[in-house]
Amino acid sequence: MTSTQRIELPDGVRTNGADPNPWWANSVVYQIYPRSFQDTNGDGIGDLKGITSRLDYLARLGVDVIWLSPVYKSPQDDNGYDIADYRQIDPMFGTMDDMDELLATAHRLGMKVVMDLVVNHTSDEHPWFQASRDANDPHADWYWWRPAKPGHEPGTPGAEPNHWGSYFGGSAWQYDAKRGEYYLHQFSKKQPDLNWENPEVRHAVYDMMNWWMDRGIDGFRMDVITLISKHLGPNGEMEDGEIGPEGYSNVYWFCEDGPRLDEFLQEMHREVFDGREGYLTVGEGTGIDGGPRDEFITDPRNRELDMLFVFTHLDIDHGEGGKWTPKPMRLTDLKRTMAAQQNAVASHGWASIFLDNHDQPRVVSRWGDTSTDELRVKSAKALALLAHLHRGTPYIYQGEELGMTNAGFTRLDQYRDLESINMYHQRVDEAKVESAEDMMAGLAAQSRDNARTPMQWDSTPYAGFTAADVPTQPWIEVNPNHTVINAEAEVADPDSVFAFYQRLIELRHTNPIVAAGDWKLLDPDDEQVYDFLRSLPEENPEERRSLLVIVNCGSTSAHIPHDAAELIHGAVDASRIVLSTTDPDMAAASLLLGKLSPWEGIVYQL
Repeated sequence: MTSTQRIELPDGVRTNGADPNPWWANSVVYQIYPRSFQDTNGDGIGDLKGITSRLDYLARLGVDVIWLSPVYKSPQDDNGYDIADYRQIDPMFGTMDDMDELLATAHRLGMKVVMDLVVNHTSDEHPWFQASRDANDPHADWYWWRPAKPGHEPGTPGAEPNHWGSYFGGSAWQYDAKRGEYYLHQFSKKQPDLNWENPEVRHAVYDMMNWWMDRGIDGFRMDVITLISKHLGPNGEMEDGEIGPEGYSNVYWFCEDGPRLDEFLQEMHREVFDGREGYLTVGEGTGIDGGPRDEFITDPRNRELDMLFVFTHLDIDHGEGGKWTPKPMRLTDLKRTMAAQQNAVASHGWASIFLDNHDQPRVVSRWGDTSTDELRVKSAKALALLAHLHRGTPYIYQGEELGMTNAGFTRLDQYRDLESINMYHQRVDEAKVESAEDMMAGLAAQSRDNARTPMQWDSTPYAGFTAADVPTQPWIEVNPNHTVINAEAEVADPDSVFAFYQRLIELRHTNPIVAAGDWKLLDPDDEQVYDFLRSLPEENPEERRSLLVIVNCGSTSAHIPHDAAELIHGAVDASRIVLSTTDPDMAAASLLLGKLSPWEGIVYQL
């Protein structure tokens, strides 16, 4: 791995219940969104050579695994999550030789490479789907085809099989004139859902996965993998639901965590991963909360996935209209949802720890304070400390380690995200359930494009993402604050957000309590301070080793709450401060006074 001091967790330290402990138990993953990471050929789009050129930066940060969002051949309707050929690299990103070079360089630097796997759906340009448009072709039932509603002319308004709405706006059904039927697409109309009930579909997917594993990749992040099994009636019926204000019913009742999901994941494990070592699998757990299903799927005895991304903690600021009508986050809601995720895998299984990714707004803009650069830095560190001291595997999204912020777009034509543009037109122009002003405010707060602006490498005109003199501008605008927030400045600053992430990663690499210790929430009703206990049991209970984590999640001072104060007992040894977002002497003073400064976070060894 990238850190020469990364320890092997001893057998006496339990992680996910496997024996021996998995290699990734004290690792950190870094997500790369390739089109926004580094452009080397001046076309305004990031590429594989660009990623390879920046691997030294990631090694310096200290991460162990990089996860690549899709680089497969694609028409790019949903930025590569619509795959037309799983075994080709899209020319916009480079060639297969470029991919092999990236793999070899990453491995030489001690980093593993995980690829995005999108197999709930393909592109409508994939040869499988094109063949499926012929009802007599062997691929005819590789997708979900249904006839028009009885008594309706196929292809006319209202003839869709039911009222399901797509997550990206409009109907979840698209008419195909060649076949004379409708196909299901939960997302874009160019992303038809695969029919996993067909064993030929499943084995074609497994063959492709084995092909990539044999090429040397180290595992998969599995996009919306919990949607692959559908809820069907006894004769294949697809029941409709209640129609909402936008004119559609919700497709998730049919698609989320279906009855054969465990069967499919276990079959995938047998066909692809049995007999292999050193890999990692993480699934996007759409529809799974922090509860028994999370534990079951990630329990190594069930041989499904190593871990899941569970999203309940990122739904807490969604208002009555969903994410497009955001509301202020309540810290008690964050505690409740994070506690549920932590407790779900307390005995078996493992958690993915994350606050940012390519589908979420920047967390420092979302829950931190960007009113001044000083508060941005403080809140970015505090939120990082809060997340990384939980039990599980932390995931860093590109630029998070710099405290990158939301895009700050004010016009619809600045957005590139299909979901954002479609939902604006559906909610404002069609259903008229929201004003243009309110929807633009919702996009500014929650659009996926907030995470997709180019990586901020330096203060030059295009932030070092592409050369300053190229004729083609980046595919999406660079955030103007790159002149202040950029890697070049932060790598040289020992007090930067980047430097703080380095210390967080080193702590996970070297401290078994951080990597695998038990987790216990303290002061659940406090609305400003998030505090919890991390512990490793010893044979003698009096020798139990513990870390107290206290984070002030606000821009005003806060008293240390009751449970944490009781553990400190009013006596503080400055040498026991393991990590803090402020100067250690200041942190010790805060503990002695029982009062935290704005956005102050402290890890204290009891």
